[in-house]
Amino acid sequence: GKAVQKRSCVEYCRWLRPAGYRGFRDKVGLEFLERMVTLKISDHISIPDTSIEFYPIRSRGPGGQNVNKVSSGVHIRFDIHASDLSDEIKAKLLSLNDKRITRQGIIVIKAMTYRSAAKNREDGLERLAELIRRAVRPVKKRKPTRPTRASKNRRLDSKNKRSRVKALRKKIDM
Repeated sequence: GKAVQKRSCVEYCRWLRPAGYRGFRDKVGLEFLERMVTLKISDHISIPDTSIEFYPIRSRGPGGQNVNKVSSGVHIRFDIHASDLSDEIKAKLLSLNDKRITRQGIIVIKAMTYRSAAKNREDGLERLAELIRRAVRPVKKRKPTRPTRASKNRRLDSKNKRSRVKALRKKIDM
């Protein structure tokens, strides 16, 4: 097969729309893709294009005969260790229990929902951003509360009921 090559955002834009191709059938245009040189996670966090790798892959699903010819799916790889993120965010990302994060600390996202490579790329980048947002989001501290009187009564009633059921299982002495 062909050797798959790593592409940056701008190269990927040119790959999606080769020279001489007029118009873009999708609502996602070349201008949008060129604007996304950095992936904005929040107001303070953004990821430069150079740390995200894009690999075109063949999509599964609908597409007719075209599905075997066109590589409209996108394989997105993001190396956590080599990124510009702070050490705290890197540690939080690595501690996530997510199957998309490999043991080597690389986030791998396969986007092949749509028939268009541009939409798949946008979908994959949004999923990557959401994964990082989830890691950055602070965990709410649990506020301990006391059980209510009704919940205590329900617990004691269920214990009594269970006790009666077990007592009925014993042998009867005569």
